[in-house]
Amino acid sequence: MNTREVTRKYRLNQWTQIIRECRSSGQTVKVWCADHDINPKTYYYWLRKVREAACEAIPSLEENSSIVPVNIPANADGPVSESTSQIILRFGSVTLELRNNASTTLIENTLRALQNVR
Repeated sequence: MNTREVTRKYRLNQWTQIIRECRSSGQTVKVWCADHDINPKTYYYWLRKVREAACEAIPSLEENSSIVPVNIPANADGPVSESTSQIILRFGSVTLELRNNASTTLIENTLRALQNVR
């Protein structure tokens, strides 16, 4: 790894912490940046860079062979009601519920996010 890459990673880590502090402060970005002598344009520039790095770190679905499509047969009586079937995942005190009418995109994005939960 060259010096430029090390510097980039260091700055990303530094700005990730700054962004977390801003978001957890309860203040608007404008007010928080003014209180910390940070130009809001600089904040948003680094927010974009941190988001891009996070997206690059998420493996694509094609690379992940642990996701298996499931075919759910329709009821003989008609479509399954929204309230009768759902996926419920519990992580300690956090509960995630996906209902039958959840979009494919929502489910895919949720699975991608869960891959990074530690």
